[in-house]
Amino acid sequence: MNIYVLLKKTFDTEEAITVTNGQIDESGAEFIINPYDEYAVEEAIVQRDQHGGTVTVVTIGNEDSEKQLRTALAMGADHAVLIDTDDDLEEGDSYTTVKILEKFFEDKEVDLILAGNVAIDEASGQVGPRLAERLTIPFVTTIVKLEIEDGTAKIEKDVEGDLEKIEVSLPLLVTCQQGLNEPRYTSLPGIMKAKKKLLEKLELDDLDLDSDDVESKTATVSIFLPPKKQAGRMLQGEMASQVKELVDLLSNEAKVI
Repeated sequence: MNIYVLLKKTFDTEEAITVTNGQIDESGAEFIINPYDEYAVEEAIVQRDQHGGTVTVVTIGNEDSEKQLRTALAMGADHAVLIDTDDDLEEGDSYTTVKILEKFFEDKEVDLILAGNVAIDEASGQVGPRLAERLTIPFVTTIVKLEIEDGTAKIEKDVEGDLEKIEVSLPLLVTCQQGLNEPRYTSLPGIMKAKKKLLEKLELDDLDLDSDDVESKTATVSIFLPPKKQAGRMLQGEMASQVKELVDLLSNEAKVI
């Protein structure tokens, strides 16, 4: 099987995000594989071990993204591809990402593409479904179980706490949800092997694209942190007076009723 994983570099979930002059301050920040993408990497390795083939992880970014690709290789992926846009793009959006990936997959034979359900930084959840539409292959989002037999995938999909069971033929794109598996930790032998595995580097020119082809369709108007939560208020007195005060606060202060 030809299995591909879409991978994104995101802030470490333990990082405290600061905004300076309307921009996220990345100085000294630690970056990791987007946590939902870890489920995708793990599932790709599981499916490869069951059915044979290769696992290729793909990311769009800059040379700093090599660290996350090497981590995926150390987990057990076979190949990695970095599409370096650092010299061509100041910023991009879901359209940009899908346009680049569509071109990358143009000459690829694909059986299965896995991605995280969402990225924890922007959380749009658009890239997987939009890419599947452009590649004209079926897709299923938020999967928590995947079994493949004779070219057919049997899937369990999370639907707001319930499960939907789906059967669909390959090739297929799926986005992975927590509960699908337990991503493995990298081992020292895995890290050593990763150093010898192929990490291919591409630029937009290699895909016959230029910056105008992948120009963002959206713009960031402003970046700001949410306001700090105010301390709660305790109402006292008789129940009837508390209810009256609560209604008054909700109506005139919070303005939610």
